[in-house]
Amino acid sequence: MTTKTIQALLDDIRLLGEEQHSLVTLFRELVKDSISPVSEEVKYGGIIFSSGEQFCGVFAYKKHVSVEFSQGAKITDTLGYLEGKGKGRRHIKLYSIEDIKIKHLAEYLPLSLVAAKTNA
Repeated sequence: MTTKTIQALLDDIRLLGEEQHSLVTLFRELVKDSISPVSEEVKYGGIIFSSGEQFCGVFAYKKHVSVEFSQGAKITDTLGYLEGKGKGRRHIKLYSIEDIKIKHLAEYLPLSLVAAKTNA
């Protein structure tokens, strides 16, 4: 089994649309600027981010991009953008570049990392 590279996945995402490609690319930059050290890998059809623990991932779909928080249920969501009702995960759907700022993704990243590390 061949593991898909991040560049190959990004090329595939570009086929979905430029908006999805831009959202994923900008989100990757935000993660790298916000969390250090951070690593990324292609898994489950998206890009998974880790810093000691897996804390979030980004997945592109036809009409949106979803940012998944591994232990999102443990995040106190004072901003109210987390979606989902499962035992662990929560997500935020992005439909436009502006959603990255409007939905305060930069504020959720460190919270997601803390939640993931408290689960370890």
